[in-house]
Amino acid sequence: MIVARAPTRLDFGGGWTDVPPFPEERGGFVCNIAIDRYATVSLVPDANQHTATRTHVAHTPLLVSAALRHARVSNVQVELQNDFPVGAGLGGSSAACVALAAALAGHEGRDLAPLALAEWSRSVEVEEMGIAGGRQDHYAAAFGGALGLTFSERVDIDAIPISDAFAGSLERRCLLAYTGESRISGTTITAVLDAYRDRVPRVLHALEAMRSLALHMRSALGSEDIDMLATLVHEHWTHQRALHPAITTDRIDAIGVAADLAGAIGMKALGASGGGCVIVFTTDDDDGRVARAIAPMATLLPWHVARDGVMVTA
Repeated sequence: MIVARAPTRLDFGGGWTDVPPFPEERGGFVCNIAIDRYATVSLVPDANQHTATRTHVAHTPLLVSAALRHARVSNVQVELQNDFPVGAGLGGSSAACVALAAALAGHEGRDLAPLALAEWSRSVEVEEMGIAGGRQDHYAAAFGGALGLTFSERVDIDAIPISDAFAGSLERRCLLAYTGESRISGTTITAVLDAYRDRVPRVLHALEAMRSLALHMRSALGSEDIDMLATLVHEHWTHQRALHPAITTDRIDAIGVAADLAGAIGMKALGASGGGCVIVFTTDDDDGRVARAIAPMATLLPWHVARDGVMVTA
């Protein structure tokens, strides 16, 4: 049996600027950090069939079939599990695909580098599944840690070193809350991309601002300044919301109000939004006020920084 485990991520800023054609035309930048909410693939040779069992990641049957087809592999049994909610906006489907890529490489006796795994995983989504969404999730799952990702015709990966002390503070002060709502629909994503292609000023301004803020977030992480990171994340949410009305929801707005009243210093929804998870930053001396304020509206998910990317054991 080959087991591969890939982390998901928190996207602090720059999401949507990694969605074609923006990065090729204007250059995108994303700042994110991998977390220990994993997609785990178990792969066993099977002389008779290939199956996917206990699969709880969105699009999983299609994802497994697409990955096997892309790898030209059959007669294996695949089991896929996750320890994060489906549709949470954590990049779970991409983490699952990176784990599949690593497991299949191990099955074939190959040891692929993180960059190759991320790009293979991305090609499965685009070429086999016709998903032309963002690109950041594959790299977070493959590389782990805190990353600054520059997107153009190519991808440049900047691993941001952070100390154990800073990681601990970030884990304590950045609350991860799952709203229980389904994430954004494909029609909304299409609407945003169409608005960009039509050069709608509101959308162009928002995307440019989000990219700029993500660049500053890289500096905030590098200098281990959580307060600055929280401020940048909060401003990013203002621009993110401007992309389309469906990006926020009544519940997300209510969480924001409650968090603000309790003394939070920043928040944003993760992924494409329209539900899923939000992150909320607290002050250094918060005694649980913010967590108690938002708990009635969301499930708080403990998390830790995943310093390593996808891992394979046989």
